[in-house]
Amino acid sequence: MEKIYDLLIIGGGPAGLSAGLYAGRAKLKTLIIEKGNFGGQTSTTSEIANYPGIRNISGPGLIEEMRLQNEDFGVEFTKTEVTGVDFSGDVKIIKTINGELKGRAVIIATGASPRKLGFPGEAEFTGRGVAYCSTCDGEFFEGLEVFVIGAGFAAAEEAMYLTRYATKVRIIAREPEFTCAPSIADKVFANDKIEVHFNTELQGVYGDDMIKSARFINNKTNEEWEYTAKEEDGTFGVFVFIGYQPKTDVFKGHIEMDRAGYILTDDDMRTNVKGVYAAGDLRPKSLRQVITAVADGAIAATDAGKYVSEEKERLGIKDEPVEEAKPAKKEEKAATAAGSGKSSLLSDAIRGQLKGIFAKMENDVTLVSIVDESLPKSVELRDFLLDVAELGDKLHLELYNKGENPDMEAKIHADKYPVVSLLNANGEYSGVKYHGVPGGHELNSFILAIYNLAGPGQALDASIMDTIKSIDKKANIKVMVSLACHYCPDVVVGAQRIAIENPNIEAEMVDISQFQDIKKEYKVMSVPAMIINDEQVVFGAKKIDEIAALLV
Repeated sequence: MEKIYDLLIIGGGPAGLSAGLYAGRAKLKTLIIEKGNFGGQTSTTSEIANYPGIRNISGPGLIEEMRLQNEDFGVEFTKTEVTGVDFSGDVKIIKTINGELKGRAVIIATGASPRKLGFPGEAEFTGRGVAYCSTCDGEFFEGLEVFVIGAGFAAAEEAMYLTRYATKVRIIAREPEFTCAPSIADKVFANDKIEVHFNTELQGVYGDDMIKSARFINNKTNEEWEYTAKEEDGTFGVFVFIGYQPKTDVFKGHIEMDRAGYILTDDDMRTNVKGVYAAGDLRPKSLRQVITAVADGAIAATDAGKYVSEEKERLGIKDEPVEEAKPAKKEEKAATAAGSGKSSLLSDAIRGQLKGIFAKMENDVTLVSIVDESLPKSVELRDFLLDVAELGDKLHLELYNKGENPDMEAKIHADKYPVVSLLNANGEYSGVKYHGVPGGHELNSFILAIYNLAGPGQALDASIMDTIKSIDKKANIKVMVSLACHYCPDVVVGAQRIAIENPNIEAEMVDISQFQDIKKEYKVMSVPAMIINDEQVVFGAKKIDEIAALLV
């Protein structure tokens, strides 16, 4: 019997998680679909101080609490990418790279992504000075000067965050004043590392392999000026925060949108298609904040619950009894958060989730790590692997001190430390390798690497698999990542999946903070960045089909 959910929620940011919470409490069979990491833009926010009832919390901390609340009420989650939709019938169909999902109602909460400005040099220097995420790329500008383009909340907040790394932050705003809340603007003005230029526009950035200069114009006086990188620095950064564009392309032609691609709804978040709702930053609105996103989600889920109930009554469908979920007690959550294993990266809750995932493994996978005891990160990786390996009967671990097993070092190409490689059920090197401790967002990519190698793995579109199999040249892909980067794991997973399916490919995750020599050699100033065959450098988030196309 096919599974039909009461509610499918596309997007795991604040709007989607809020919708899930309200739907779960209403005992709707609910599934949240997210292709990346939960939280969206909020997961990159270092500090949230304007959420009612919570005086101060990090973005990831708030999202983790929301996710746990959803689990408390039985909401299910799946990680996959939506490739198409069919909203024409009573049962809505969501097409993904892993197959179709069906639900009686749908809430679209896919959010928005940073908008590009289009100035001369923007495309050429993206990844080599031009950036769009301070938490992902801020550390690369340690000791350098940076410019922040924008006058809104994001620009102000990101400018303050960047003062952790930059020696000087200059805000370039074409507006005559900030468009964010006065309280945020006051903090900017009070920061002696920030300089603000209103009525000013960026005309372009220039240089050779890195940004060397930038030109600006005052849009009131028409006075032009140029900034040149200090000789001792050699370069500087330009962070663009000029708003967002809705991530709604896959829904075009299926629901009504405005010219900019924002989904139109009424006050109850209903779109023009019955049973389909939209919530969060993809709607036209004057304020795009966590609080408005969660409000949208709550309203959408509440109305969707009424719609689903009416539909079931009309169709004569009776619900099966659902065991009431029991939210974890506060002290239980605290104990879970504290954890009790060898590695601080794994809480008890995460261990429980991993046991469930590893129980589904079809084939054995062996983790092999060569340990350099003179490197603290190599020892930290060893402890992490000891903890992980205990969680699955088909998961095995081989540890060797550096120099102890030269044949194994050669087999897994152990040329950098820390290192862990994955061997398949036949003991063959899979081409999947990690140089760094897979914490932060990369824990997801590490677990998916094991799952995809062991099977059943994530389903792949037949055409993508054909492209992967057709690659007949040897290739090495180093995916340079920051553990704070929420775009990086998707690139790591894509590259490593190609390696698993094609023995010609080797895919390494490289924690850029541990390998400054590689960063300097290839002039990497933004992540994710793929270094292909130690020659070609490709910046930005890429899907698996885009990565495969680079290798054919």
